[in-house]
This record gives sequence, C-alpha cells and structure tokens, in this order.
Amino acid sequence: MATPAGHQQTPPWPGAAPNMEDVKLPPEYSETATNPKRFAGRPVAGAFNVTVPTLTVFPPQQPGNGTAMLVFPGGGFSKLAIDLEGSEVRDWLTSTGTTCVLVKYHVPKSRHHYDEDCHCAVTPKHLLALQVAQRAIRLVRSRASELKINPRKIGVIGFSAGGYLVAQTSNIFEPAYEPVDEIDKVSSRPDFAIAMFPGHLCRSGGSLDPGIKVTKMTPPTFLLQAWDDPVDPICNSIVYARALDEAGVPAEVHLFAKGSHAFAMRPLGHPVERWPTLVEDWLN
Repeated sequence: MATPAGHQQTPPWPGAAPNMEDVKLPPEYSETATNPKRFAGRPVAGAFNVTVPTLTVFPPQQPGNGTAMLVFPGGGFSKLAIDLEGSEVRDWLTSTGTTCVLVKYHVPKSRHHYDEDCHCAVTPKHLLALQVAQRAIRLVRSRASELKINPRKIGVIGFSAGGYLVAQTSNIFEPAYEPVDEIDKVSSRPDFAIAMFPGHLCRSGGSLDPGIKVTKMTPPTFLLQAWDDPVDPICNSIVYARALDEAGVPAEVHLFAKGSHAFAMRPLGHPVERWPTLVEDWLN
C-alpha cells in the first residue's frame, strides 16, 4: 500500500527492531486479491513478511478532538490487511477529528502460531507483534504535545488478529522487549480499547488465553463481533467480555446475528455495518 503524499512511515525504534536476530524471511511484499463474494466485491491489499515495523501518523481532517487512535490491522498474524482494516479505517477516524496512527507490525510468526514446517504449534521466544504495539503507544504518548493530542486520550482499535493485540496491550504493561531509551519509561497502557471480531482469545473448553490477565487496570473496552463469524468464533468476544465483567472493567459489547468476518468499513447490507456510529457514541 502506498503511503499518501505528505505522510511518512516511521520506524518505532531509533535503530533496528529488537529481537530480530533469529527471524529469517524473504523480502517484504504486497499483494492484492479480489473475492466477488466478500469485502463488497472490492480488492483487498495485504502486506507480507513485515520485518521492519512502522508507524504512520495521519492528522484529523477537521479540528482535532485531542484523541489519538492506534490501528492494528488483522490478517491472522500471517499478513496485514493494510487497506481493509488499515487505510479505510484511517479515513473514518480522521473524518471524526481523531488523529490516526496506522501500525504496521511484524508478521508472520510474531506470536503463538501453527508452523507449517513442523506441523505443530509454536510459541516464539519473543512476542514481536506485541513489542511493536507497546512501543507504538509509548511513542505516541511521548509525542502528545507535538501531535496536539491529550496523552490521556490515546486508544487502540484492532481487527481479528489486531483485536488480539488490543487485548494484549490492554493487559500486558511490562515491556515485551529490553528498554532502549527514555521513551520506554512512558506508559504503554491505552486509555480505551476497541476489539473488532477478535481472534486467538478463546482456548480449549471456552477459557480465556492464559496470557491475558484482566484486572481493574484494563482500560474501558468496546467489543463487537458477528455470531456467524466463520474465522474467529463468537467465543472470543464472549470469553473476553466475561473476564472484563468479572474484573469490574467498563465494557460495551455488541454481538450481531450476521456479519461474517473482516467486514471492517465495507457495506454488508446487515445492521453490523453501523458499528462506526456505535463506537463514536461510546467514545462520546
């Protein structure tokens, strides 16, 4: 995906991203595919083999409201749906007066995954996607004055695998990497969180991923998913909503009958496509 004129993709660290010594991947590339039965029949662009993470800041299209939102696209931690759940979401956010920060994080094999080579489940030594997400929040908060945002109004929104990153950043505050500078002393806790059709949260027997420890420190959360999601079962939202409730965390949960998966901003002909309005109402 080409970056719009006047906007620069910035690496989150002053040097190379940490913990990449053992990561061997072919060069990064992008690919566009079209499925006439999904995504409103329009093309979807994916970014593959992302080893150099970046942040791209997009200022609001109208007078800013002081809020910043970091966007984590989905893609099953194998690719990034960089337009469907990235640039198209950016256009909505900036139209509401919100500063958008589009996060391109490590894929693939950047969290617990099924490895096609060994035909087994593998948990990597370093959670590369999480470390990018944490650093991104810290960096945005440290630049609050420059970006003309309120450092206490920094939220995250993620889709599918990106929704799992939302849950991770909402509950894991210890750095997933060795601190490198003063920015790593800044809090990585988001002030609010939006998880759209999240995946990877529901484990065997309908239990929550043991790596996600919900507490009263977990930020207010908005959850939304469709019951007919064929990719990430509705259990992912239900089990997380239950944990939020048990911890006393304010949460708004919307479960729709129809919507499938990865609908994002594109029209479906179902009530679920009203979700941006629901988010705006919740934020206000």
